[in-house]
Amino acid sequence: MSGRFFELTHHLDVRVYYEDTDFSGVVYHANYLKYAERARSDFLRLAGVKHSDLLALEKPLAFVVTKMDMDFLAPARIDDDLRVSSVCILAKGVRMGFHQMVSRGETCLWRAKVGAACVDLDGRPRRLPATTAEQLAPYVVEAVPDNFTW
Repeated sequence: MSGRFFELTHHLDVRVYYEDTDFSGVVYHANYLKYAERARSDFLRLAGVKHSDLLALEKPLAFVVTKMDMDFLAPARIDDDLRVSSVCILAKGVRMGFHQMVSRGETCLWRAKVGAACVDLDGRPRRLPATTAEQLAPYVVEAVPDNFTW
């Protein structure tokens, strides 16, 4: 599971399993965060940024989510085929920003604006390593695609 890029948008396909749902067969709200996390991790991996490489640095680094603004627009249900779409809107200094959405076909079910920061293992903010910033630079969008409307 790594998804693929279409232009500057990363797409990760996800199927809804029984374990993702509540008793009624609807996706439990916290699972959208898991889908989004997987998609951001795969976005980074395909862009050449591996979490394990950052942790292996002489002064290990990691990413933490610092802010998330999200909307739940419609329910996903058991056996649905979903697509998690992600665009990077910022990769500068200590910060990264993403817009993400989960859709079923043409229907947007969930969307979020996500802020993240690069930190050391004590949780102190640290600049993105130069190589990481360089790897992400080609994927930072100038304008958010229309289908990510808010």
